[in-house]
Amino acid sequence: MAYQALYRVWRPQTFAGVIGQKIVTQTLQNAIITDQISHAYLFAGPRGTGKTSCAKIFAKAVNCLHPVNGEPCNQCQICQAINENRLTDVIEIDAASNNGVDEIRDIRDKVKYPPTEAKYKVYIIDEVHMLSTGAFNALLKTLEEPPAHVIFILATTELQKVPATIISRTQHFSFRRIVAADLTEQMVKILDEKQITYDPEALDVISRAADGGMRDALSILDQVLSFGQDHVSLENALEVTGDASDQQLAQYLLAIFKNDLDQALQTITTLFMNGRAASRLIEGLIALLRNLLLQKSSPELLQTLDYRPLPADLLPFATEVTNERLYRMIDQANETLLQLRTSAHSDLFLEVLTVRFVTGTQATDPVTPVAEEAEPAENQVTGLRAQVKDLAATVARLEETAKNSNGPSPDRPRKASPTPRRAAIRIDHDAVDRVLSKATRRDLDAVQEVWPDMLSKLSPAKRAMMQVAKPVAASSEAIVVAFTYAFTLKTANGDQELQTDLKNELNHFMANNADIVLVEEAQWPQLRKTYLQQHRVQKRTVPAPTSVSSSDKQPAEQSAAPTSVVDQAQALFGEQIVKVQPD
Repeated sequence: MAYQALYRVWRPQTFAGVIGQKIVTQTLQNAIITDQISHAYLFAGPRGTGKTSCAKIFAKAVNCLHPVNGEPCNQCQICQAINENRLTDVIEIDAASNNGVDEIRDIRDKVKYPPTEAKYKVYIIDEVHMLSTGAFNALLKTLEEPPAHVIFILATTELQKVPATIISRTQHFSFRRIVAADLTEQMVKILDEKQITYDPEALDVISRAADGGMRDALSILDQVLSFGQDHVSLENALEVTGDASDQQLAQYLLAIFKNDLDQALQTITTLFMNGRAASRLIEGLIALLRNLLLQKSSPELLQTLDYRPLPADLLPFATEVTNERLYRMIDQANETLLQLRTSAHSDLFLEVLTVRFVTGTQATDPVTPVAEEAEPAENQVTGLRAQVKDLAATVARLEETAKNSNGPSPDRPRKASPTPRRAAIRIDHDAVDRVLSKATRRDLDAVQEVWPDMLSKLSPAKRAMMQVAKPVAASSEAIVVAFTYAFTLKTANGDQELQTDLKNELNHFMANNADIVLVEEAQWPQLRKTYLQQHRVQKRTVPAPTSVSSSDKQPAEQSAAPTSVVDQAQALFGEQIVKVQPD
């Protein structure tokens, strides 16, 4: 017989064999024992949690000739026929490929006929949320009042897509994600029976990657067994799942907490070269950061929970790193994880996240808190009282001045403008204007062509920072580089070494001595628009010649006429980009 996947061989044949769904299986068994069988059931939950398996077991149990405590015997002819998929009274339908009105009408026409061998005719409709609106409407009446010999079992992974009218006509059972301990226990049972050796850490990695699905866990285990020649090792499990070991993630976090950007980026690069998945890395980082928070607040609770173990190298940082920094890192990691779902450049996002981890905390959140001489509480309170008294006196003086003066007083203090939440980054507008005045599309194409080669010459830390920047305008004398993130632009503006290396490498490839002007990508369209508007106004205000003969007037005007704004824009950005629209 051909080889069968583990999840097919080890599919449960009784309710007792279903892992992690005790509430569901016990309820179904009791319904069979007391003969309180409903006409329609709805099984909803994540993939690989036993919905279809429970539906088949239930179909056997209600038709079994010799049931035992609500369980099928798996020995009678009915049970064996269902196990071999040859009983015509148990019909499985895949709603993903049979989702039309005609298929449901066919079911509606056939339910009136009694079963041929079994007691009940059971319809199992998998992925029922894939049915069309018309198909759901065709199913409503039959589902509400089917014949006494028919049972419907609907299974879905997306309950929110099932109409409320369908849900209200069924008994709804929610299948839960299977905890990692139960997944590991089942895999140990399988490996022991097959007499295959394994590393316990490898099974933990597989359980995490399965995300609560037994079918996924057994599929990954199958891959690891094929990859590792009948031994489940930690290295093979990491290779198959794309996960990273706790020690590798701990090495990365150690570099982050020490503000060693180069080492952190080198670690990430090594993990990517070994085939690790960015999403798995970020999920592992979030789990370790959460464990650090728990270690700070409740070490006893962390030991009792079935969480990813905290490496010994990270234990000292549980007291040295502040809660605020850990919260900020978790938020940044979660934000990046959401961005990965819509991007094909996972390595780029993780490198940017690494830069954010380090550069966002160097100045304000050192790894080891520095002990400072704090003022006594009494002195602080006294100082605050003095400040409040001064402010009250100032307010009274301003109110008195306003009463005695009808107009604005030159001595009246100006109202302090509110402090912006984020200080605007200073842009050298004159430098930008000088670039735009001589910029051409040819120069920009040349810079963009050598840009990847230039990035490869930078150090890992500088290269990661420049991954979120791109040239947007260029002339033979200067180049405008726009940064996607304001905080990265701020860091680059303060890094003179980066600017020097950037200029030297670009000039090396371009064979010139062009300057580098840094701007924020969000501000670039407005800078460009302002330049074009100012240039157009200047051209319109050029005075006409005072004495020109009528015969020479038209040629003179043609020779002196300035280039139009459209021509200038096309020269700057290319004819393919510029689109002219009437006012």
